[in-house]
Amino acid sequence: MALFNTNKQGDQADASLDQITTIIAAGAILDGPLTTREGTRIDGTINGNVTVNGSLIVGQEGKILGAVTATNLFLAGEIQGNVSASSGKVEISDTGKLIGDLAAKTLVIDENAVFQGQCTMTTEKSSAETAKERAAGGKEE
Repeated sequence: MALFNTNKQGDQADASLDQITTIIAAGAILDGPLTTREGTRIDGTINGNVTVNGSLIVGQEGKILGAVTATNLFLAGEIQGNVSASSGKVEISDTGKLIGDLAAKTLVIDENAVFQGQCTMTTEKSSAETAKERAAGGKEE
């Protein structure tokens, strides 16, 4: 949408962030699960699990009471539930609060952020490791 894409000089934002196509505005309350296919911003309250096939931004007024699954997560608000971004990046800003366990490939926690839970860092196999496993598997036959 042109509303969000006003950059005409070729400079690109962080490639890991998707275009935001879904917004839950401040003051909105959603009871039940939320599933979206692309980038999402939450400034309201979600009482249920959230699944985003893209990047999720939780603004300072945003609050999620439930499990969260997303490719990338930027948290400036609050999440009470487990978070999974196994192949992406999670960033908790200085106003962010995460109460729950976390699984992510990359994690950034700003000073004064709150994180109470366990963290599991995931890794993707490099192409060299994959080739080595295939070669080892081929020799066993």
